[in-house]
Amino acid sequence: MSAFEIPILPGIASLMERYDGVILDLWGVVHDGKTPYPGATATLARLSEAAKPVVMLSNAPRRADAVMEGMDQIGIPRMLYTDVLSSGELAWRALKDRPDDWLKGLGQRCLHIGPERDRGLFDGLDLAQIAAPEPGSFILNTGPWRDEETVEDYEDVLAASAAAGMAMICANPDMEVIRGGVRIICAGALAARYQELGGQVRSYGKPYAETYEACLRLMNLGPDARLLAIGDSLATDIRGANVAGIDAVLVTSGIHARELGLSFGEKPDPEGLAAVALKAGVTIAAAIPAFHW
Repeated sequence: MSAFEIPILPGIASLMERYDGVILDLWGVVHDGKTPYPGATATLARLSEAAKPVVMLSNAPRRADAVMEGMDQIGIPRMLYTDVLSSGELAWRALKDRPDDWLKGLGQRCLHIGPERDRGLFDGLDLAQIAAPEPGSFILNTGPWRDEETVEDYEDVLAASAAAGMAMICANPDMEVIRGGVRIICAGALAARYQELGGQVRSYGKPYAETYEACLRLMNLGPDARLLAIGDSLATDIRGANVAGIDAVLVTSGIHARELGLSFGEKPDPEGLAAVALKAGVTIAAAIPAFHW
């Protein structure tokens, strides 16, 4: 299907007979970091009634159990989805298991760039945390220390780390997120700048194909299962689904709402949506204004 022929649907109901399971983004689709979006939990309940397994796939720099706990606290019950996979969980597993020589070569001394709420990512890891860049250590990047900061605020520490030859693990490839209506930078923005400075970066989560393979295993479906990915980011959710060969539905009231000139639940202009998708170089199976049945 051409980017100029994106169906705009009121919800996902007409699609679900075609698919065996759903890979569902969280932030910008199900909730805004503080509260579920209108209709989101009801839509999850309809998917459960239809016996469609749902794996919540989030570029959150935290363990999967921490993501589930957070959803429970804001009113998204555990019974409404099959499982959760987070970029933080994937990064934690990589640092725990060290499955290749690059990871083994990182050593055990680590500079954490990120807020206190992400420190659970260190649980069970034999890492010695350091306070400043030094040769022979690496960076675990989970995002800005404070929400109001910009990439420029990290120029000194990133430059010093690059000069020290430190590699970076990025536990959230997202560039930005909207929390309670406010845009804040994510770990991906810091990682992009670090690469510009010559630093080595390995990122975990969306849009990397192995992330989707891990979701399929959590669903307990066979390799021929027909999956649908639903997300609000062209760069991670939609591109990741494209890379994995999975059909993708874009929720237009998420991270691209301002670019598309939309308020929550408002139907996008088809030509404007097509232009944004074409510019991003992604293929969208359908678009929905919000995560509704």
